Amino acid sequence: MRCFTQEDIMATDAPEKVNPMREVRIEKLVLNICVGESGDRLTRAAKVLEALTGQSPVYSKARFTVRSFGIRRNEKIAVHCTVRGPKADEILEKGLKVREYELRKDAFSSTGNFGFGIQEHIDLGIKYDPSIGIYGMDFYIVLGRPGYNVGYRKRKRGRVGAQHRVTKEEAMKWFQQKVS
Repeated sequence: MRCFTQEDIMATDAPEKVNPMREVRIEKLVLNICVGESGDRLTRAAKVLEALTGQSPVYSKARFTVRSFGIRRNEKIAVHCTVRGPKADEILEKGLKVREYELRKDAFSSTGNFGFGIQEHIDLGIKYDPSIGIYGMDFYIVLGRPGYNVGYRKRKRGRVGAQHRVTKEEAMKWFQQKVS
């Protein structure tokens, strides 16, 4: 019978195991176009989002009246759309290409999420239509890990521990690996 020492066990060239639960991934991508007024311009902005995502967007209302901007409380002023899965990766790639794969450090939040904006939606590869016009939009990316669902589910809700949360530094490292 052969005895194995600690050195024998360490000497084996086993690849370093990576914990699949620690893998950072995109939970969702939120696209937002704020027009600042209701009516025809808002409807056209919704068409842009629908063309980009293939989903019907949701209208956002103003929280309070701002007379200097000319908006009233509960008036529809923006459209947004939440995208998940491979479609989110695809749209994010287009958006980062427009930004030349560079983001400022300020774009990352302390909770490991990040966002940026683009000036013209036609840079994403959508054909220009004179009847629609040109709209800028905001991208906001929420990063997470497997197991984040425990904080959102209905039954037996739990909390994600501090060690398992995505930090700003981890988000920046994930972004650098994705870009390279």
